[in-house]
Amino acid sequence: MSTPPAASAPPPPPERFNFALHLLERNAAHPAKAAFIDELGTLGYGSLDERVRRAAAGLRALGLRREERVLLLMHDGNDWPVAFLGAIYAGLVPVAVNTLLTADDYAYMLEHSRAQAALVSGALLPALSGAMVKSDHEVAKVIVSRPQAPLRGAPSADTPPLPAEIEFEAFLAAQPPAERPAATHADDPAFWLYSSGSTGRPKGTVHSHANPYWTSELYGVRLLGLRADDLCFSAAKLFFAYGLGNALTFPMSVGATTLLMAERPTPEAIFKRWRGGVGGARPTIFYGAPTGFAGMLAHPDLPARAQVALRLASSAGEALPADIGERFKRHFGVDIVDGIGSTEMLHVFISNRPDRVRYGSTGWPVPGYTVELRGEDGKPVPDGEPGDLYIQGPSAALMYWGNRAKSRDTFQGGWTKSGDKYIRNADDGSYTYGGRSDDMLKVSGIYVSPFEVEATLVQHPAVLEAAVIGVADADGLTKTKAFVVLKPGSRAGDEELKAFVKDKLAPYKYPRLIEFVDELPKTATGKIQRFRLREREQQQR
Repeated sequence: MSTPPAASAPPPPPERFNFALHLLERNAAHPAKAAFIDELGTLGYGSLDERVRRAAAGLRALGLRREERVLLLMHDGNDWPVAFLGAIYAGLVPVAVNTLLTADDYAYMLEHSRAQAALVSGALLPALSGAMVKSDHEVAKVIVSRPQAPLRGAPSADTPPLPAEIEFEAFLAAQPPAERPAATHADDPAFWLYSSGSTGRPKGTVHSHANPYWTSELYGVRLLGLRADDLCFSAAKLFFAYGLGNALTFPMSVGATTLLMAERPTPEAIFKRWRGGVGGARPTIFYGAPTGFAGMLAHPDLPARAQVALRLASSAGEALPADIGERFKRHFGVDIVDGIGSTEMLHVFISNRPDRVRYGSTGWPVPGYTVELRGEDGKPVPDGEPGDLYIQGPSAALMYWGNRAKSRDTFQGGWTKSGDKYIRNADDGSYTYGGRSDDMLKVSGIYVSPFEVEATLVQHPAVLEAAVIGVADADGLTKTKAFVVLKPGSRAGDEELKAFVKDKLAPYKYPRLIEFVDELPKTATGKIQRFRLREREQQQR
């Protein structure tokens, strides 16, 4: 069934539109206000404006031309938005990449994007240098940001020299601020993000100047209701589509302040900032993922309600189990607004709302987006039946660069195929997650959602995390198997957990096999990689 978008919508951006200029102009009236805060200091909106325009001028002075790509391999900090917006202001296309990858990954991305320059954190120079040795593609200039202590080790003496390495501060100081942005259009390419696909090489997802405008206006401003007095803090990093909206495009669209964190989002690091341990102020908005929320709730140093200033929490990346949302609300008095987004759509398109939360569901289509659930025959399915999720909305990516087959499979006319299974609930029109389309199981001819079983297992007081896959028995029939991580110091047997699930779900859904593990394989965004578990099972047979 299809759900139409709401009638009211923000005006579209003009045909001639530069997104970086759009954000800078929105905040020109309060130059002294803090835009970003990291561990080394505060960057005001006025200083941000000047540094962005200096970065644009510097990139142009290197001889880079419109729409050429620039690799952006930097830890979250005050230099990241300067580099990203500076490239966009200059009409270049920043390619923001994951800081946790290998030299082989970066070599592929350099060759695939044909980046003409690279902006890199000093701590990540060894990885970039190794990539450049492996790659046939030459990068003319490398601009190095060194504002913080190395997070992954400093370059060693035997690190291969990089071509024309320039220090970031010297790079900014060398040119006066650019007076005018590139005369870009709303549909021109603005930046790339690489999708974290479960298999195969990541896909270079090309987004336009208009796309972050739409996600900011439709989701950050109108649905989440961000305000200028908010301090936003995202566990998801800026190189992710989710983190980019949370920590840059959304807060800048309303003139809010963002707290940036270079280190890993461990519970200890997050709690330190919730308590005001960096910059003195406590975040009012927190963006996380289900795995992170589960880990925080199980942590012995979980802050008391009075120690935090949160007014809203957001979750995406994977569906949020109802038990986690309910426990967070009981402890902090704040709802977790769960939603689903994708790199291809740039941010969230189905979501709960601050004033309307149904735990156990992903909520309702974000006004401005239309969703449809289709069966294997391509036709819409009725309420209560699982279907493949398709989305129609203004923030869809232009394409996967250099991958026509995947582009045609995902971007189908005005629709984007998500690769997720969902069910529309007849009682209130909300949508419940079933799992990735390639993760869904058919047991005795009936669909079983791995997520539903996992969400039930984590309700057990001893269980921290769970992942469910299908395995073939001796007769070749599919049976469910659960991999379970127990909370530190907790104990539970497999029969106990089987009985627990049987008591809460239809009997055929309980996991026939349970294996206890120390950890689950995950992507850098915290998504469980069930295909890794399937591969392991096949290797053991």
